[in-house]
Amino acid sequence: MNINMKHAIIIGATSGIGQEVAKKLLADGWQLGIAGRREKELQAFQQLFPHHNIAIQVLDVTHEDADRRLDDLMEQNGGMDLFFLASGIGRQNVDLAPEVELQTAETNVTGFIRMVTAAFRYFKAHDGGHIAVISSIAGTKGLGVAPAYSATKRFQNTYIDALAQLAHIEKINIRFTDIRPGFVKTALLNDNNKYPLLMQPEQVAAQIVKALYHKKRVAIIDRRYACLVFFWKLIPRWLWERLNIVSN
Repeated sequence: MNINMKHAIIIGATSGIGQEVAKKLLADGWQLGIAGRREKELQAFQQLFPHHNIAIQVLDVTHEDADRRLDDLMEQNGGMDLFFLASGIGRQNVDLAPEVELQTAETNVTGFIRMVTAAFRYFKAHDGGHIAVISSIAGTKGLGVAPAYSATKRFQNTYIDALAQLAHIEKINIRFTDIRPGFVKTALLNDNNKYPLLMQPEQVAAQIVKALYHKKRVAIIDRRYACLVFFWKLIPRWLWERLNIVSN
């Protein structure tokens, strides 16, 4: 573990992968600031670890004041060496209900930009740091059953690529980790569909923390999905568009 990285901020820590990563960083001795939309869940997490000084902040990435609230959280936390963005939404939407597609874009694109650029500016002003985000293997190809979700995840992959190049151009010491999990048993997949190779959040979090400590640029989780993505990329567009990929 890099002992110089001791202050972490996690956005989306009230449940799922974000919460499990928070638990593991606490166990490793990190000073932690967590944010999410639900204050009760943030307070409940604090109460689980009464001997740790955990800073909390109610924050919704889709709200215009989210970057200001992030600044407040960083001040409470005594700074930030690691910024970890775990908030995101997505669901199957074969009927293309506009509210679903637009809400997904609002969170996974607009909210993503708002939070990641705020972290970038902070690290630019404070001699560098580490930005890590949870995207998805869904960004590999456009999934017909979840158009907005897969498209927004591809956007996130590309945006991090662009920021990594920008940091190099401006000679800013910012590391980036794009975490691309497969299917994880979280509230995001609580839609009565069956998903293959379903992983537990605790197992995924352990691999994420390992990837962070090893400063991985891209981490596909787990090895089975890494193999799947490798072959997935080889499928030509004409064939991909004719595949009947659904979850039942």
